[in-house]
Amino acid sequence: MDFGLKGRRALVLASTRGLGRAIATSLAAEGAEVVICGRDGADKAASEIAAQTGAQVHGILCDLHDRAQVDDLIRVVQQKLGGVDVLVLNGGGPPPAPAIEISGADWKLWFERMVETLIHVAGAFLPDMRARGWGRLVTVASSAAVQPLPHMALSNSLRAGLLAWNKTLAAEVAADGVTCNVILPGRIQTDRVDQLDEAKARREGRTVDQVRAQALAGIPAARYGQPKEFGDAAAFLCSEQASYVTGTLMRVDGGYIRAV
Repeated sequence: MDFGLKGRRALVLASTRGLGRAIATSLAAEGAEVVICGRDGADKAASEIAAQTGAQVHGILCDLHDRAQVDDLIRVVQQKLGGVDVLVLNGGGPPPAPAIEISGADWKLWFERMVETLIHVAGAFLPDMRARGWGRLVTVASSAAVQPLPHMALSNSLRAGLLAWNKTLAAEVAADGVTCNVILPGRIQTDRVDQLDEAKARREGRTVDQVRAQALAGIPAARYGQPKEFGDAAAFLCSEQASYVTGTLMRVDGGYIRAV
C-alpha cells in the first residue's frame, strides 16, 4: 500500500537509534525526505537509512535536553526543508524511581525534558502545517501512560500528561487538516528495553533471563515486538489513509497493555 508520503518532509526527534530510528526508516521507505537527530551518530545513521531506503535523509546532532540545540535544530530544519509535513515527537525516558523518592527539582527537570521540549518543537512547526492544510503529528509515549509501571513514576506521570495534551491539541487543529495521534509501544526489542530489564534484574536480585521470561508470560503474542513493526505502524498514522484518525492512541504491544 502506498501511504502517500512521497515527497513529504518529516522530522523525527531522537531518531539515531531505537524506536525513533525505526519510525524514520519506515517514513523514508515510503519516500519521505527525513531529518533525523540525536546526541551522536546522526550522520552515520542518516547514511545507513538512506542506503537502506533510497530516500534523502539528513542527520543533525542535537541534544534534546539543551534548549539552545533544540532551537538550532528547528532553525536548520526550517532553512533546509522549508518546514515539515510530518513531525514525530520522541525522546528518551527518565530513570526508574518510586513516586515517594522523587524531588521537586527532578519533577521540574524531567517535565522540561520530556514534555515541555516536545511541545516547544510542535509549536514551531504546527502553524505552517495548519496554513498549508495538511500535517501529521505523532507522539511516541509509553505503555506506562495508560498502565502505570512500578518504580517508573516519572514516566507514568509525565507521559500521561502528553496524552492529555495531544487529545486537546487534536481537536484544535483537526479542521485545518492536521492530525495528532499518540503511539504506545509495548515491549519492543530496543536498547532502552534491555536497560529497563537489566535495571529490574539488579533491583530484584534476579537474572535478566528471569525478568524477560516473566515479561514474555504477560504478552499474549509471546514475544517482544520488532522495531520495524512499530515504525510501520507510526508511518500509517502519518499516511493519507489515516486522514480521519486523530486524537487517538495506537498500541503496538502484542496485547501487552491490559487497560481498556
